[in-house]
Amino acid sequence: LSGPSWLQPPGTGAAQSPRKAPRRPGPGVCGPAHWGYVLGGRGRGPDEYEKRYSGAFPPQLRAQMRDLARGMFVFGYDNYMAHAFPQDELNPIHCRGRGPDRGDPSNLNINDVLGNYSLTLVDALDTLAIMGNSSEFQKAVKLVINTVSFDKDSTVQVFEATIRVLGSLLSAHRIITDSKQPFGDMTIKDYDNELLYMAHDLAVRLLPAFENTKTGIPYPRVNLKTGVPPDTNNETCTAGAGSLLVEFGILSRLLGDSTFEWVARRAVKALWNLRSNDTGLLGNVVNIQTGHWVGKQSGLGAGLDSFYEYLLKSYILFGEKEDLEMFNAAYQSIQNYLRRGREACNEGEGDPPLYVNVNMFSGQLMNTWIDSLQAFFPGLQVLIGDVEDAICLHAFYYAIWKRYGALPERYNWQLQAPDVLFYPLRPELVESTYLLYQATKNPFYLHVGMDILQSLEKYTKVKCGYATLHHVIDKSTEDRMESFFLSETCKYLYLLFDEDNPVHKSGTRYMFTTEGHIVSVDEHLRELPWKEFFSEEGGQDQGGKSVHRPKPHELKVINSSSNCNRVPDERRYFLPLKSVYMRQIDQMVGLI
Repeated sequence: LSGPSWLQPPGTGAAQSPRKAPRRPGPGVCGPAHWGYVLGGRGRGPDEYEKRYSGAFPPQLRAQMRDLARGMFVFGYDNYMAHAFPQDELNPIHCRGRGPDRGDPSNLNINDVLGNYSLTLVDALDTLAIMGNSSEFQKAVKLVINTVSFDKDSTVQVFEATIRVLGSLLSAHRIITDSKQPFGDMTIKDYDNELLYMAHDLAVRLLPAFENTKTGIPYPRVNLKTGVPPDTNNETCTAGAGSLLVEFGILSRLLGDSTFEWVARRAVKALWNLRSNDTGLLGNVVNIQTGHWVGKQSGLGAGLDSFYEYLLKSYILFGEKEDLEMFNAAYQSIQNYLRRGREACNEGEGDPPLYVNVNMFSGQLMNTWIDSLQAFFPGLQVLIGDVEDAICLHAFYYAIWKRYGALPERYNWQLQAPDVLFYPLRPELVESTYLLYQATKNPFYLHVGMDILQSLEKYTKVKCGYATLHHVIDKSTEDRMESFFLSETCKYLYLLFDEDNPVHKSGTRYMFTTEGHIVSVDEHLRELPWKEFFSEEGGQDQGGKSVHRPKPHELKVINSSSNCNRVPDERRYFLPLKSVYMRQIDQMVGLI
């Protein structure tokens, strides 16, 4: 063997120019190969696979797993409220709260996220509603209204404050004011749009990040009281600067104030205009004053992930044709330059497909690792209907989980070992598992969810909550429970097993933000309150550019919780999973 085909450049020779249709890479140099080669697994007979995975998931077991997921959330939430509130996070090993690191302002791992605004409580609001806990949801909303303030001397990352706090406030506001009340009675007596006003207050405090930048790309951090710090960094990641449009756009359309959507959209366009002319790819770090790419790595993980996600989700919510056009072009470039391996997942010569990290200008391989954030991508592929590729890519991340009982932050597929060993309870694999189950209804994904639940219970549960795994091999822990564990990981696990949840049953269509906050997809968000600036057929944006205004019939996006633009035939994906796909995962890990 001369090595996996992922090490070879796409096609022959150096990177090629993008084609009109997404390129599927040709066969690799290895001949027939399986994930077992990469991960060191040993295959076993198909009968054992059929026995374990292909049978129906019994209703009693499903209910048990649903209750286990709910219990996991309740245990973490109750301990946060008992031992940490009003601080931002729970330290679950020592049963106390955690806030910003005032003694070390350079500790960005803490200070980018923690703003001294009861982060975990705010981030968990819509999870309480989705689980039908109206009394606790109402209590939590009142606590947020009465105790949380953003008039703080806290320097936070604009992206984290937007997706965790602003997004949650908007989601909870929409749940409270929804006339249908699908989750039960989540109304608040004498509610006067307080959460919407709080969201506006926070967004106004984030606006200085967009000022005094020569490109329109925002500064990465602001002080909530004083604005952009004088010694701030002029470099920001693409995902951080370009993944604000969903939350800022919702706020603008609810308030009738175009300011927030305009600055977020301007940042997206500025980044888009800096993409490579040759490959169509973007880098992961850019200088906001010069537009120079400081980080030239293009991939699907940290620094870029949610940029792609929000191009599509902004279109789903707002119906702006330009967002879809950018996403389609980005997806084609991803297929052209990042996707390596054989053309089809379950047949043909060469290695199964994998998305690698490349140089944005040349398309040449930059390293041989993937990071855990990339596990979101199969879920995004479900939303656009590329279910076949999603099934295969998801299998790769699940195989790693099966080997370690968690996803290491980075995994080197050439060395067959983790590069970065911690796992902070991230939700991305669970999210993709949930969306793939909604698309295929194959019980295999319920087994995946059960494996994840059991791993979390076995390795991360501690005295007062769930702890970050410091080392996925020896299973040592760190004293931190990030807010996304309650906001996303527990939520997606619960929804995976709760077949009768209103998210799945009601006529309302829902979409999840990148932080897992639920927002309804309806015509109201596709109407511009400032529409006097637009004609019926089109008009001009704030920069004077002609804008297409899509009509409702042009929007063919369906409920994101039940999959994608074009509905897959569930039967199509049931039988292949019983045979080829499952056997392939067996060969990856050799555990069955």
